[in-house]
Amino acid sequence: MIEYLLLWGLAFGLSWGVAAWIADSRWSGLPGWLSGHVWWIPVAVGAAGLLMVTVAPVWRYRVHRWEVSADVVYTRTGWFSREWLLVPVSRIQTVDTEQGWIERMLGLATIEVNTASHTGSSEVSGLPAGVATALAGELAHRAHDLRDDAT
Repeated sequence: MIEYLLLWGLAFGLSWGVAAWIADSRWSGLPGWLSGHVWWIPVAVGAAGLLMVTVAPVWRYRVHRWEVSADVVYTRTGWFSREWLLVPVSRIQTVDTEQGWIERMLGLATIEVNTASHTGSSEVSGLPAGVATALAGELAHRAHDLRDDAT
């Protein structure tokens, strides 16, 4: 939610600045219907941003799932179309843990499970940092123990 808030806050500020610049400069390059209603631009951007900030986190929580079993890492992603990904633990090559600056502020982390196939790679975001670190270590250990001879 914080990422959405920052992004849409920036977009609102920029649209407000553009609207103020257009209104003060009396720029004649705009269609007649827009030149008198230039302040609707930041209102529209603000309304879209408010909708995204309130709806997107709830929607994302409802559609994104992950699970780790003894031999498979399962993820489900997608806003409109769904993607289910099953990554066999025996095929895992690396497990990376990363934190962006917002995640670091909130004590969260992301793990990325990589295989030799690009389509076999999976990502789980928004985990508590301790859980992400422990899960990455556990998956790496399991992958080492379950490694088979197939290439």
